[in-house]
Amino acid sequence: MAVVLRLQRVGKRTQPHYRIVAVEKARGPQGKPLEVIGHYNPKADKDKEKVTVDMLKLERWVKVGAKASDTLGSLIKRAKKAEKTGQAEKAGQPKQAGKTEV
Repeated sequence: MAVVLRLQRVGKRTQPHYRIVAVEKARGPQGKPLEVIGHYNPKADKDKEKVTVDMLKLERWVKVGAKASDTLGSLIKRAKKAEKTGQAEKAGQPKQAGKTEV
């Protein structure tokens, strides 16, 4: 049983929305997933809002031997990058504010 991590489309024709799922490789694109790991909304404004992934579930599946698709791999990298920048802002690094002249 080869397990892959990939996107599964669930949205309407003009409103795409995807689930990030762990599914057996032999099942088709609309096959029943073993587990839903997260969601991807390509129409969202910010990268942080586009991808939501449960990292614990993702790491568990990768440890078991599941392979992520190319598209999902790039989305996960973007999600981690957005998460790191969000943590840096929360940690107290000042944002670049507009300069005021006297």
